[in-house]
Amino acid sequence: MKQLQRKNRVRALAVGALAVTGALTLSACGSDDTSGGGGASSAKAGNIKCEGKGKLLASGSSAQKNAMDAWVQAYSGACKDTSINYQPTGSGAGITTFLQGQTAFAGSDSALKPEEVEKSKKICKGGQAINLPMVGGPIAVGYNVPGVDSLVLDAPTLAKIFDSEITKWNDEAIKKLNPEAKLPDLKIQAFHRSDDSGTTDNFTKYLKGAAPDAWKHEPAKTWAGKGGQAASGSAGVSSQVKQTSGAISYFELSYATASKINTVKLNTGAKAPVEATVDNASKAIAEAKQVGQGSDLALKLNYTTKAEDAYPITLVTYEIVCDKGNKAETLPATKSFLTYIAGKDGQNSLKELGYAPLPTEIADKVRSAVSSLS
Repeated sequence: MKQLQRKNRVRALAVGALAVTGALTLSACGSDDTSGGGGASSAKAGNIKCEGKGKLLASGSSAQKNAMDAWVQAYSGACKDTSINYQPTGSGAGITTFLQGQTAFAGSDSALKPEEVEKSKKICKGGQAINLPMVGGPIAVGYNVPGVDSLVLDAPTLAKIFDSEITKWNDEAIKKLNPEAKLPDLKIQAFHRSDDSGTTDNFTKYLKGAAPDAWKHEPAKTWAGKGGQAASGSAGVSSQVKQTSGAISYFELSYATASKINTVKLNTGAKAPVEATVDNASKAIAEAKQVGQGSDLALKLNYTTKAEDAYPITLVTYEIVCDKGNKAETLPATKSFLTYIAGKDGQNSLKELGYAPLPTEIADKVRSAVSSLS
């Protein structure tokens, strides 16, 4: 395991170096969430069919920032006439901007709510917004506890930590799960997202689903837990964990890998605690069920799986786009870019960044839905 971690860290450094090069070719996003992750990767451009010209604006999920960096770099290299500007402002902000008609598509770590779909009909003339799953992966729970390199927690304990009911690292509940660890008498510094976040929505769905007696709040993009401290974006909370002794937070796995942050193993009821890895998340995502209708491919994840090696704190990031009524000036480039990232070359570049590629059956449905956009 240690050898695998060293390989991942070396890979993250290489990815970061590529990001510097790629950043020189991209327009500035002006976001506060432009650091902390793995950056752009050497994603394969493959046989990209370039369509449309000009600037394509999009925003939303910061969890998919590192994937977007890689995709935009590869696409921009192949399609010189199209400039893509993706701002990782958070899922909530991305949906708001899309529903105001300011962007061609939005990234969101949660599917649209019914009222958001209804509101989208004003922007999508003759149609409505649909959810296209594009990126999967684990939500890691990163921690910074001096002298503790391996930590096991379960859903009830996590819920109590993030709701300020467990406040010290040597609490009896944590000791019971980690009998051999030297847990310090240190205050827990729990960080959550300050912005409306699909990552928060999925993390709290896990807490509510797996520990309903301990987590009394309803899952939502807006943080509802008691106490704790807030930071903006995945980069913000992961940075706080990196620099704060006693800290714990939740963020997409690539931020933990790039910043060399230790991550929690989950006691799910399986034979052994489950580590946050791409493969383990894929096993959980494989149990997802499609709940969207027609070209809307919204999924319902299973946060309570007890399958061996299945890591249940996962998310799927959707690209939110109009099925009909897209702006004529951006439709060709939107279809071209989404076709590329849903294709084999776009999806195959994800795993090295800590994301889970879409299952083949879902990817085929996404490509079909993209081809029908109008």
